[in-house]
Amino acid sequence: MTSTLVQRRRPHPSPPRPADPHARARDWAEIQERMLVPLYEAVYERLDVGAGTRLLGLGCGSGLALLMAAGRGADACGVDTDEPRLALARERLADPVRLELGGPESAGSGVRGGVTGGFTVVTAFEPLPAPVVGGPGGLDAAASSLTAAAALTERGGAVVLAGWGPPERCATSSVLRVGARLADPMCAPGRWRPCGRDDLETLAERAGLRPDGSGRVACPFGYADLDSAVRGLLSTGLFDAAERATDPTQVRKEIAEALHPYQRADGTVWMPNVLRYLIARA
Repeated sequence: MTSTLVQRRRPHPSPPRPADPHARARDWAEIQERMLVPLYEAVYERLDVGAGTRLLGLGCGSGLALLMAAGRGADACGVDTDEPRLALARERLADPVRLELGGPESAGSGVRGGVTGGFTVVTAFEPLPAPVVGGPGGLDAAASSLTAAAALTERGGAVVLAGWGPPERCATSSVLRVGARLADPMCAPGRWRPCGRDDLETLAERAGLRPDGSGRVACPFGYADLDSAVRGLLSTGLFDAAERATDPTQVRKEIAEALHPYQRADGTVWMPNVLRYLIARA
């Protein structure tokens, strides 16, 4: 009998499963969003947010910053393009806080409800990453959104932007650098920065806003364990491009490796950061 060799075809690897947006939104609400509380508090204190403040939150996410503003007596509303995050915001916020899916233009077409006149404060709290601020297209898009928001602001009202502080004072920079490298292998690690020194001012001026003061806030990122740290960082959306360009499993692995220097003996993860905010006037 003659043996017959049957060549087996190697199965094609299955494409990586896309991340569950609802799970990512939940991770943002339960793990990551609270890391920005010191930023929210510093801005609200400086602008004396309270009764009489009409506040619009751009990219309001799952609503923690709005909840804090409402707790101070402000009339707050928010817009966001992320429906799963916005759904969580609707769960946690009381009826007086108005929410709308979309960009700042949505705030001028119904979300304001009973708010009369313009907003006195507009916030864009999520730190703007280098790919958004640094690229011409991303800068134009961000400036367009801020211009639309400024049009809804009272004359002299405050528009607040946030970004990363100096890389040497942001431990998270080393992890974000991993995402930048995976998203673009041609990215020079030594030249990549999470946010340039004058990026916020450039963005404000492009939107027709007048810079009127700035500040820095310590915002350490602390996590119960390595898995929570990875999930929290992925929930920011700052690694989405890396996941599209490579394998999500590889992205998680490299994030975990980059986090090891910040893992303590008890398993917790602690990364000191300094964030910067700019107050501009409409």
